[in-house]
Amino acid sequence: MKYILGPKWTRLSVILAGTIVITLNSGAAYAALPDAVVPAVPVPFAPAILPGKGLAQHPFLYAGEWDYRKPDQTMFLVRGGKVVWTYAIPIKSADGTLQEWGDATLVSNGNIVFSRKTGAGVVTPDKKIIWNYDAPKGTEVHIAQPIGLERVMIVQNGDPAKLMIFNITTGKMERTVNLPVGNPAKPHGQFRSVHMTKAGTFLAAHMDNNKVGEYDASGHEVWSVAVLSPWSALRLENGNTLVSSNYGFVREFNSKGDVVWEFAKQDAAAAGIRTFVFQGLQRLANGNTVIASWCANAIKNPAEWPESVQIIEVTPEKKIVWALRSWEDPANFGPATTIQLLDEPGIPENGDLQR
Repeated sequence: MKYILGPKWTRLSVILAGTIVITLNSGAAYAALPDAVVPAVPVPFAPAILPGKGLAQHPFLYAGEWDYRKPDQTMFLVRGGKVVWTYAIPIKSADGTLQEWGDATLVSNGNIVFSRKTGAGVVTPDKKIIWNYDAPKGTEVHIAQPIGLERVMIVQNGDPAKLMIFNITTGKMERTVNLPVGNPAKPHGQFRSVHMTKAGTFLAAHMDNNKVGEYDASGHEVWSVAVLSPWSALRLENGNTLVSSNYGFVREFNSKGDVVWEFAKQDAAAAGIRTFVFQGLQRLANGNTVIASWCANAIKNPAEWPESVQIIEVTPEKKIVWALRSWEDPANFGPATTIQLLDEPGIPENGDLQR
């Protein structure tokens, strides 16, 4: 008899037909099997055959942070199951600062509004930068939301953290609102998601305050809900708020702060798919939810990243109907941060998409 163990294990789950199944802290299951059937490799992160149609499931825009396997960070536009356009930036800026894709939104005129940690920009289909913002030293920009075609809202993490709206045709800043933070000295942990709602309020996921807060135009809090390390927060058409967490769950809250729907990495594991940090979100018109599962911190060896899925689409009943795993050229996407499905109704810069 051989026992195959990871670095730590927590309990013996069950004994099935003489096989001892051991559940690890990481969520994987290893087994004590007779010598003749001992597996040569650990349990995979996902099945070989995944639900859905792979790259052909939806047309989409994809970007991810911290793909340190490569000298450049690339965003991808996929149509008809093929990569039709890419845009790349160096993983390090001229002064050596790490750059990370955060927000990325394709608007109706074909331009893409994006954040890169060291700033934000707007790039045209022919890869010309028509607006650029460089974050001052000691600050970070992970958020860039188009407000119509002429304005972009960014949030600059720092001391203080600032929400700013720029007119990209004039280059002038038209509004600034200071946002509260838990740790002014550590801008990296402050915000990854702040959205202007259709009501004109600002919905902010406070990673370092373990809450989602909603603020009026003057910066006064009008609503909040406690969430452990929230990454993204969206105001849905039904008035509820959809939130993702670094701890691997998505929760939908009503206006009273009650959880009315939840999907967690344990639900994905029940379908044989291991997921990690839940980052970008999109709620679809059919009620499904698309989730970006960022693996780069949890899987320490990047050679193992291609075993994991990057995107999942789940139904309200928590069934996974699409799981995307794309780690080979020309669609070597890298870890997932944000995705925009392009077959959803609505105008992105008008806030019509629930993402």
